[in-house]
Amino acid sequence: MKQFNYKNRITEDGGSIRGPKRPLTASSRDLESLNAPLKPNMSLNRANRMGAPTEDEQLLRKPEPLPADFTRSDTWRVLRIMGEFVSGFDTLAEVGAAVTMFGSARIKEDDPMYQSAVDLAQMLSEKGFAIITGGGPGIMEAANKGAKEAGGMSIGCNIELPFEQGTNAYVDVAINFRYFFVRKTMFVK
Repeated sequence: MKQFNYKNRITEDGGSIRGPKRPLTASSRDLESLNAPLKPNMSLNRANRMGAPTEDEQLLRKPEPLPADFTRSDTWRVLRIMGEFVSGFDTLAEVGAAVTMFGSARIKEDDPMYQSAVDLAQMLSEKGFAIITGGGPGIMEAANKGAKEAGGMSIGCNIELPFEQGTNAYVDVAINFRYFFVRKTMFVK
């Protein structure tokens, strides 16, 4: 009878494999070197560079009793959210017909799904559709690449995250957001 334990795994032929099982997917660090280089986006990650929490983290944090700082109040936050909506709608107002393509940021360039996203974005761009993505690596990069190579409009809706993120090299129009729900609204605009 074969037994299984974490440190010594038994194979089908009765041999054993020593050590812990490796994850099936590569880490984001492994994939960073395989994707096209990201363009630094200085307006993103301000909070991280300054050692401060992102807007989403602040929104979800329990309020602390502080002296009156109106720029940190809920009222001011509502105005910032409204400003993001206005900015996003203004930027996308003249775009016309567009298709939003979603996908993993961890897909490598040699993956067949990457090339499929490039091909689909090229076909859509050739038919007159703008391509909108999250502006990051992986499938988002592939879709922006396909749009750019076909001469179409390539749009990236990027988000401020607690870890480093930039806009991929194939984005023509970059829109930066602090709030996920505002960004998601722009994907369906």
